[in-house]
Amino acid sequence: MREWVEHTSELELRIEAPSAEDAVAEATAALGDVLGEPDDEPVTRELQVEGGDPGALLAAWLEELIFLAEQDLLIPLEARGVSVGEGVVRGQLVARRGRPSHLVKAVTYHRLALERGETGWRATVVLDV
Repeated sequence: MREWVEHTSELELRIEAPSAEDAVAEATAALGDVLGEPDDEPVTRELQVEGGDPGALLAAWLEELIFLAEQDLLIPLEARGVSVGEGVVRGQLVARRGRPSHLVKAVTYHRLALERGETGWRATVVLDV
């Protein structure tokens, strides 16, 4: 489950998922919804990012997706084979080329979290838009 909460000049994404890997995959799809409409054939990219804790890993993953949208015009569709390990997230990005319609400036560390809850994993990330 995902939910967007709008604030002045930022969007907050809240996710509940059965695993950390599912939370990262859901955040990938959600970011793609914000970045715009893709218009080309799907492409895949192997991604790997590093971070000091689960929240930092989520932020690094999303920052990489934002970079790819701006640099290579890749709009995320989904993440496959996501693996969240000690200090690293790996997975395959499925994206389509397209012009990002709403550029996200940055992933903030305000309220950033990726943590195990009572019924699964919860993620919170705030995007500066």
